[in-house]
Amino acid sequence: MAKATTKAKPASKKPASKKPAAKKPATKSSASGRRPAGPVLRGVRSVIFKVDDLDKAKAFYSAALGRTPYFDQPFYAGYNVDGQELGLDPDVSSTRPAAGGAVAYWKVDDIANSWDYMLSLGGRAVSPPHSVGGDIQMATIADPFGNLVGLIQIAD
Repeated sequence: MAKATTKAKPASKKPASKKPAAKKPATKSSASGRRPAGPVLRGVRSVIFKVDDLDKAKAFYSAALGRTPYFDQPFYAGYNVDGQELGLDPDVSSTRPAAGGAVAYWKVDDIANSWDYMLSLGGRAVSPPHSVGGDIQMATIADPFGNLVGLIQIAD
């Protein structure tokens, strides 16, 4: 009988732990309002490399591309490569430069809704949606395997 009592106690704890887990998706879906009608990822818009020496990186990519950055600030340098963005980001506080250090940014129509939806699929928040100037919003999530996925919304 003691063994049956021991088994009953963990069983009673499991439903209690399932209740908070059930509440989390409800909160996320209510925050986003609705599931997107179609795919949220429309195409790769930008690839951004983390660099710990922006001047050295600009020299390398300017020579490789045969052009200078169209956007050149101490916090970011951007190149237009046939309509795609190649960015150099010297902020290495959250992601280090190295193999696997690049983040491809997928163009999205609604970054807040896309962010909520990707999290509801099992993504993990890395950098929430934020303005990077003008009408550009960016965010980064980690997929369920730890790969970084960038989201970018640019007013057309």
